Amino acid sequence: MTSLPIKLDTFNLVSRLKREPAEHKGNAGKALLIGGAPGMAGALLLAGNACLHLGAGWTILEILDLASAHADKEHPELMIRLANHQAREALHQTQPDVIAIGPGLGNSALAIEWLKACLAYPKIPLVLDADALNLIADSEELLKALQKRNQEFPNQSVLTPHPGEAAKLLKSSTELIQADRLHSLHQLIELTGSIIVLKGQHTLIAGLQHSAVQCEAGNPGMGTGGMGDVLTGSITAIAAQGVRHSLDLWDSSCIAVQLHACAADSLVQKGVGPIGLTPSETILEMRSLLNKLL
Repeated sequence: MTSLPIKLDTFNLVSRLKREPAEHKGNAGKALLIGGAPGMAGALLLAGNACLHLGAGWTILEILDLASAHADKEHPELMIRLANHQAREALHQTQPDVIAIGPGLGNSALAIEWLKACLAYPKIPLVLDADALNLIADSEELLKALQKRNQEFPNQSVLTPHPGEAAKLLKSSTELIQADRLHSLHQLIELTGSIIVLKGQHTLIAGLQHSAVQCEAGNPGMGTGGMGDVLTGSITAIAAQGVRHSLDLWDSSCIAVQLHACAADSLVQKGVGPIGLTPSETILEMRSLLNKLL
């Protein structure tokens, strides 16, 4: 019988992100985020902005949309590059501390090339969301590549599906996923070998070596396009800093989930939402909350 999840409570870990006076951007990690196919660049920009504002030392975007592959005048700190077919070479040259792939990725040959390269890249934390999950759901080859990576490098990948993406991975339906979310969570872990963040009301998190925890924060205002991209960028930022601040991918994922939900609740308490609550506002509130916790 699967035990019930315990309450997610990670804010005692946030103090590890506190920076010493002589620290530099290298101590905060190099984050690489991949996605943003034509018509979907906003998803990657949201993830990148979350990564930037949550403290990654470098935030690099490999964007698939030619029209969007230019400096963002609102956030010139983002290093935006046009993704090309030399994905493995680009990863080797960049030497990231953390990779995230999926926001606005699409399903093109280029998207698949980058996903294959990320799954083959060793050792470092890998965050998979959105279209990366849909591509894995549709490809036995990509699923086996993920499983192989997790066998070689345990606890170094996290998947963040919403119920629809979870249903695709499990060849099920959203209704069945929602009918028994805890069972679905464990099915996803068994299938992929990854840490799983099953999003939705009372987001659940678990892994092969981690019992299930449940986030009790959050509100219906989070049910809007782009909130998942913000979570992806936030996990990536905290994992990048965690490399040199004693936070592993499990810790980073749990902290990001709790920060994300608590920031949304904080905004609602201030009268911002739930209706009309935006992902961009949530990013800034997450930054504020994070710094108050240090």
